[in-house]
Amino acid sequence: MAKRILFPPTAMMVVIAALSVLVFSPGTHAQSGQQPAAADDSPKPGPAPRRDLSGMWTPASGPGGGIQAFGVQAMPNDGKPEHALPYTPYGLELYQSHRPLEGVDAVLPAFHNDPRNKCEPLGFPRVNHYNVRMTQFFQNPYKLVILYQYDNRSRSIWVDGRELPEMVDGGVLAGGTYKASKWYGYSVGEWIDDYTLVVRTVGMMPEDRVWLDSTGRPISDAVTVEEVFRRVDSDHMEWTETIDDPKVYTEPWMTMKILFKLADPHTDIVEMYCSPVEMQYYYDSFGNAASGVENDSK
Repeated sequence: MAKRILFPPTAMMVVIAALSVLVFSPGTHAQSGQQPAAADDSPKPGPAPRRDLSGMWTPASGPGGGIQAFGVQAMPNDGKPEHALPYTPYGLELYQSHRPLEGVDAVLPAFHNDPRNKCEPLGFPRVNHYNVRMTQFFQNPYKLVILYQYDNRSRSIWVDGRELPEMVDGGVLAGGTYKASKWYGYSVGEWIDDYTLVVRTVGMMPEDRVWLDSTGRPISDAVTVEEVFRRVDSDHMEWTETIDDPKVYTEPWMTMKILFKLADPHTDIVEMYCSPVEMQYYYDSFGNAASGVENDSK
């Protein structure tokens, strides 16, 4: 039986040159005017429904709009001065200890230490910055549940008026009860008007377990993440995220601002799972050789 190879997404970022042939006819050059634009008969979006984010959402610019291989969407890790982050000394030390597969400090496949490539959970907020494609929102009067395509992970956001838990060492205090840190934290949302939901999340995993993005930017368990979901109209939603992590960064900063469009609810979502078996097969077959490393003898 032929073996199916499912490469890890970071390993698939191979640039393939495409040969394009441009054909011009003599008549094209002779034309001096432009053809009148065709009338746009497509239906226009209707008004946004009140306090409703439910549906299947995808980046309006196309699937590539949510991949974010080169770091968080609003601040890519491209070496440009305007994208330099306000690290604390500890935050910079953390960043320099990471060996990512993407970004300006990328290493060869065999030498990375990205927990994602060991199939560890992405955690929050990194789940917002890794292959955000088809994302489903389910809503009732008490909570909003977001189901991500990658690894079929979900997170719950309470919208029933409860207070945001208080951060304490190793977890949170929720209603006077201690609760341990979670991969996706503790989220509470509040509608500030009929079309805008503001969500704050605390209580995530510590910095030795999670990264912020695929380029090795760090994040700690002291972070507060604020998301703003703004329903623009019947077909569009703007999703903004800002992080405030005093342990790692000297000031809050925006990580993403992406416009999403409502997808056909009948769309069959493609599975995207991290398989330890297939990950190891990739390294044994390709990744180690590309890094100049011999496989362990069996």
